[in-house]
Amino acid sequence: MNKIGFHYYPDTDHYRRSDLKHWLPELESLQVSWLGLEAPLNRAVPEHFLTGLLQAGIQPVLHFRLPPDTVPRVADYELLFETYARWGVKYLTLFERPNLKSSWSVESWTQSELVERFLDAYLPLANTALAKGLRPIFPTLQPGGDYWDTMFLRASLVGLRRRASDYLLDRLILSACADSQGRGLNWGVGGPERWPEAQPYQQAGVHQDHRGFRIADWYLALSEAILGKKVPVMMVELGGEVPDQIDFVQREMAVLELLEGEELEGFEPLPEQVLCGMFRLVDDPGSSPTSLGWFHRDGNRKPVVDAALERSGEPVRKELEDFRMKQYLLLPTYEWGVADWHLEVTRSYIKRHRPTLGFSLQEAARAEHIVVLGGEEHFSEEALNELRAKGSVVRRVEGDGTDIAAQLAAI
Repeated sequence: MNKIGFHYYPDTDHYRRSDLKHWLPELESLQVSWLGLEAPLNRAVPEHFLTGLLQAGIQPVLHFRLPPDTVPRVADYELLFETYARWGVKYLTLFERPNLKSSWSVESWTQSELVERFLDAYLPLANTALAKGLRPIFPTLQPGGDYWDTMFLRASLVGLRRRASDYLLDRLILSACADSQGRGLNWGVGGPERWPEAQPYQQAGVHQDHRGFRIADWYLALSEAILGKKVPVMMVELGGEVPDQIDFVQREMAVLELLEGEELEGFEPLPEQVLCGMFRLVDDPGSSPTSLGWFHRDGNRKPVVDAALERSGEPVRKELEDFRMKQYLLLPTYEWGVADWHLEVTRSYIKRHRPTLGFSLQEAARAEHIVVLGGEEHFSEEALNELRAKGSVVRRVEGDGTDIAAQLAAI
């Protein structure tokens, strides 16, 4: 496994078979080894989605966004954890940004011993996950935050050293939000030893501190000081606002090279304890400058993907002028002809996008975007991957009439 990862959609609505068929070739072409997934609290992520990732060598990291001010019933999660472990999942993150006031009720936030009360909620679930064969990841903290994150982490590590078993401490993994926040990739490099003037709650930008891409240096220094060792760190939410002097693609390629362990002039290498780094796969709703993904929400690539594929030698999407058609709707045929209901269910899509309509894989290869109607029995995934290799963006749509109409409406 390498250190390249992505956060999947920030919801639980994209775990269909058609979603996996669309995204798996994209993830494989980018040589992704990690994928962060939102985990529903009342049901499992579908087995077919998780096993599909695992069979492709991609390790899911499940994120349970639990409220930190409620001690969860362990019995409610034992079977779920056991099921995930049986399917091959190894990592999960429990809770989310417990150093933010908004994560707690007003009453809970104002009470004393906030960190200890958080550990009251965290430890039972973490120990249960370990007992079922999973590795719990300490939750992501908001850099800075209402309760300064390095202070929260320090108090948490002290509490874990006192309260947690050696078994848990030996398997502890930290999660660090490595959003660059508009700063350069060397901001804060070297950690507190190099920037001793950094103080909690100081105004952003006064002194170099941990709030940026090099946050792992600071978290590792804390773990070494308190636990006597540097524990593994997952760098999450890579990216964010881009400094004025560089563009988005340039910054993302530099981060990619650092994750791959390449020597990059002017930049220090990442610590060896960095387990992985997760970019944003798709734009968050609203597409603010601090939520830039590598793909549009409809699954279409951005130029950053082409840049990454060029580095790895993978086939790259051709430019628009190389195609004769912008959109192509590929329909299946039968011995007796064309199904009328296919034409009916696609009527709204055809009126809205006015694609070229046809039945030929060879003809479809001349289009930039291809929507394929029908399952493997009509068009094999191997054939669709050949279209992708030639540079087309391909999306399969299948199911009953309602499913097809809903998927086409979302394009």
